[in-house]
Amino acid sequence: MNDRPSSGGMSLVVKTVARLLAAFILLFGVDIVLHGHLTPGGGFSGGVIVGCAFILLTLAEGRTVARRAASDGAAAILDSAGALLFLALAVGGLCLSREAVFFRNFIETAQAQWFRLWSSGIVLLANVGIGLKVGMSLLLVFSVLAALRVASRGGGGGGGP
Repeated sequence: MNDRPSSGGMSLVVKTVARLLAAFILLFGVDIVLHGHLTPGGGFSGGVIVGCAFILLTLAEGRTVARRAASDGAAAILDSAGALLFLALAVGGLCLSREAVFFRNFIETAQAQWFRLWSSGIVLLANVGIGLKVGMSLLLVFSVLAALRVASRGGGGGGGP
């Protein structure tokens, strides 16, 4: 049926459906992160959804193919960038606000801009930092657990997760 050589992962139908679904799952996760200050959700829940999109690709395609979309090195860099963004916002409140309060919202918005995407000052940026941190941490934890599973089976596995 499948005239391509096996590269690990699951059947062609599962791979195709996973690729299509992963794009929508990723888009939904980004939407949850960006609108977290206006609707239920936020950085943590959106980051979990984003991480699950990459995990779905890894399960369907196999580790070698899925790592082209998000390698462990890129995930580690984005994970650190999310943590640094969150820390920078917290220290920025200490340094840039008049009251010198840790994590103070130092980006003022006019009342006419309330309930819009850019209306929350640093909250949107904090959600992005948390979303990056949670999503990439989840992907890295999954990657380590999958590597331990492959190692415990004796190194075999045919390109599975």
